[in-house]
Amino acid sequence: MMSALKAHCQSIYQHVPANRLLALDVFRGMTITAMILVNNPGSWQYIYSPLAHAKWHGWTLTDLIFPFFIFIVGVSISLSGQRQKEQGLGHGHIIHHALLRMFKLLLLGCFLALFYYNFSAADYDWFTQRLMQMRFMGVLQRIALVYMACVLLWLFLSRLQLVICMLAILVAYWLAMAFIPYHDDLGNQYVGLLEYANNLSAWLDNYLFAKTHLYYSSAQPFAFDPEGVLSTLPAIASGLSGVLAGQWLSFSHHSMRHKAKWLAICGVVALLLGQMWAHWLPINKALWTSSYVLLTSGYAALILAGLMYVLDIKQWRLWAAPFVVFGANSIAFFMFAGVVGRLVIMVHIGEVSVKAWLYSHFYRPWLGDLNASLAYAVSFLILSYLVMFVMYRKHIFWKV
Repeated sequence: MMSALKAHCQSIYQHVPANRLLALDVFRGMTITAMILVNNPGSWQYIYSPLAHAKWHGWTLTDLIFPFFIFIVGVSISLSGQRQKEQGLGHGHIIHHALLRMFKLLLLGCFLALFYYNFSAADYDWFTQRLMQMRFMGVLQRIALVYMACVLLWLFLSRLQLVICMLAILVAYWLAMAFIPYHDDLGNQYVGLLEYANNLSAWLDNYLFAKTHLYYSSAQPFAFDPEGVLSTLPAIASGLSGVLAGQWLSFSHHSMRHKAKWLAICGVVALLLGQMWAHWLPINKALWTSSYVLLTSGYAALILAGLMYVLDIKQWRLWAAPFVVFGANSIAFFMFAGVVGRLVIMVHIGEVSVKAWLYSHFYRPWLGDLNASLAYAVSFLILSYLVMFVMYRKHIFWKV
């Protein structure tokens, strides 16, 4: 059994180019794996606390996942962009490619928002209840917007200017949230609040979109979206932190050990600054506060540096092989999980969905509520891995 597993992992690394930064691929794979794990519990009523988001201020391990992915996007922009420049590709080509990728991500996000039909309701009207109430913002939509903004900033700003731009975004967002006044439909004016459904970001989402197009559509006094318009601005700063990390990693005259050491040092500094800033501006994922950006970017840099040491310097690699498979097709993995995750809710066995039936009849009787919910999510990952591994072996890499 162990020898077969070792052979399986070794076969995966046969397809990895020798000059590839393995740490980044594994980090991407670990991040998307964690994202799918927390998004597919057997029951949303039974989740271990680290696998749930913080209710409002504060953070859990789950709150690190999305900004980690944004950070990785930024690193990839620098590394892949540098290769494009070395191939002689100009700004026009790079921007054209980035625009295409942005629109593909936006379309995929819209597809997931619309991919649902309530087969159990005879009077369900997909056009009215789904299309006309489609959520405009979302995970893929935010990635698309951050990606495009970071590509443009990376192309036209120097390294120092990127640092200044990132810091300016964080400070400007903090000042905006603290000092720009807003009011509700009754004429009540507010300023500086960071409450659930009552803050500048929520007000702007509520002002721009009808309530039915927002994730928290019934929130009062303002419906809002956790991937809202204004909070996308500091998410760009998260992407820029990855861009800067990628630029540091692209320096050919530094050793891998030197790069990992200084990346870790920068990570510690960012982490400490984020914790200090949190005394005045709470860490909050839904608001994507500036302190949250520094905290999560700091942790991302530390993890990437640690993976570089383990995988690229010490060459301890076998354990990470499954994450290479997931990371190689991260968007395909996300889409597969999104489609299958909806299908098991849409399709019914008797009066309950396939998901609810599996949870209540197969997992819960012998594991209990919490463990059954986690076991369902792990089973979902195993199924996903089988599909992603087949794609990997057949060299099918879905690039958007």
